[in-house]
Amino acid sequence: MSEGARPQRVLLHAFSTFKLGGPQARFVQLANALGPAYRHIVVAMDNCFDAGERLDPAVQWEPLLLDVVKGGALANRGAFRAVLQRLKPDLLLSYNWGAIEWAAANLPRVVRHVHVEDGFGPEEAAQQLPRRVWMRRVLLGWNRVSVVVASRNLERIATGIWKLPASRVSFLPNGVDIPAEARAGFPGADAGRPVCIGTVAGLRPEKNIARLIRAFAGVRARRSARLVVVGDGAQRHDLQTLAEQLGVEGDVEFTGYLKDPSKRLKDFDLFALSSDTEQLPIALLEAMAVGMPVVATRVGDVGDILADVSPDNLCEPEDGPFAAALSRALERLPMWPAWAKAGREKVQSAYSKALMTAQWKRVFDGQLHRSPTA
Repeated sequence: MSEGARPQRVLLHAFSTFKLGGPQARFVQLANALGPAYRHIVVAMDNCFDAGERLDPAVQWEPLLLDVVKGGALANRGAFRAVLQRLKPDLLLSYNWGAIEWAAANLPRVVRHVHVEDGFGPEEAAQQLPRRVWMRRVLLGWNRVSVVVASRNLERIATGIWKLPASRVSFLPNGVDIPAEARAGFPGADAGRPVCIGTVAGLRPEKNIARLIRAFAGVRARRSARLVVVGDGAQRHDLQTLAEQLGVEGDVEFTGYLKDPSKRLKDFDLFALSSDTEQLPIALLEAMAVGMPVVATRVGDVGDILADVSPDNLCEPEDGPFAAALSRALERLPMWPAWAKAGREKVQSAYSKALMTAQWKRVFDGQLHRSPTA
């Protein structure tokens, strides 16, 4: 190491899985942008590391395989604590409830710790589970863990329900690449071809792609249209069966897992988000960044994002309102350029990758919530 060069920081990232999803996609973006100044050790509770193929060769990272015992939030505390004591990373980052055991392993504190919350599964879509609330209060509050949240909605939950001190909770919004130029026009709408409705999501219950397929079937009964579902997951077979039952299987494409799902955005005319629960979805921001109108359920921060972009394209996370919002948007093609322009400007001002990277660099450098005398 040359004189004056800063030592490489070692970060241990604990995920429930390292399959591609929102938190994993953000980590890949950050690691690629920040380069070899950090060495990343990645733990996945299911020992799946598929998202690693999206990391640049220059990124120094290694998967850490562990024997994970299923059986409660404290089942692996001793083993995980031994890992922390052996590796002594400069910073532990745990992501969401699925990795909360690492907070237990670090109590009492072995290393500095930042816990990151991006959202919830279907079991917490409607309300918080009391046991998980208390676990978060104890494991994050008692050990004075710094907490990063991906939405204002999560910030309210962390301080209001989990009772974590506001001084230790930070809202860091997701950010995305913004193309130098917005795309020109909408292929289907402009050229007389079938309008292409698209989404990017893991095929999990909380994403409720079934709602989107049912709404699409209603659209397809009245006009020529296509639906592209980018992503994979346990529900794929059931969703394909639903498309067949509704008689639209010939117009619905399931791409499966894609290494870079954003590349399919150029094929979409309209982006649709049908989730029961979200916070600040990256796929939605990516669609807006390229200049695309969107229809979405009012979940997490999505309502705030679209409030001054296309408020009529928001709806409650229910089948009827979503189908109505999708149909309404398709009847207002002349409004699409204005919606697209407003959405792109919104992302440029508040959700750029450059802003996100600068904020997360402070996290990786251990500067979040650090006292001046630390």
